Amino acid sequence: MHSTLTTMEAALAEIHAESFGWALACCHRDRSLAEEVLQVTYVKVLDGTARFDGRSSLKTFLFGVIRRTALEQRRARWLSAHRLSRWFASRAETPQPADPEAASMRSESARALASALERLSGRQREVLHLVFSQDLTIEQAAAVLGIATGSARQHYERGKARLRELLPHKVHR
Repeated sequence: MHSTLTTMEAALAEIHAESFGWALACCHRDRSLAEEVLQVTYVKVLDGTARFDGRSSLKTFLFGVIRRTALEQRRARWLSAHRLSRWFASRAETPQPADPEAASMRSESARALASALERLSGRQREVLHLVFSQDLTIEQAAAVLGIATGSARQHYERGKARLRELLPHKVHR
């Protein structure tokens, strides 16, 4: 049992950077939420709550767990915030701290791309992120998102077409 756990830990460590990138995308670039989501995901995998059955790659499996965990965590945060808002309805909203990820995006093309990505549908953004940032195939992205390959392919093509419309020509290579 111990050697299996060690093997899984090593495999998770090997794809940690990519997993964190996907967690950031699933958490709308909220770094603290992404860290929390990834920690909860690792616990689920290591304690057996989420079981890898080998029907896909570990990366595809893990990205699916990350996505579901992010949805759970965002929903929990939303419910908590909603409850608190009832108590503090008369209180003025406090400004949110600047996102450190957004602060690092200084170049004009990076800002243009980030703005264009925000204008895509959530599903298009997820598929494009998985394919371009995480080096997954469209088929693997479909498995992570729990959708048909044809649907993922359609979101991929529509997302790319929309980006071409939204991005200034100088950003394209």
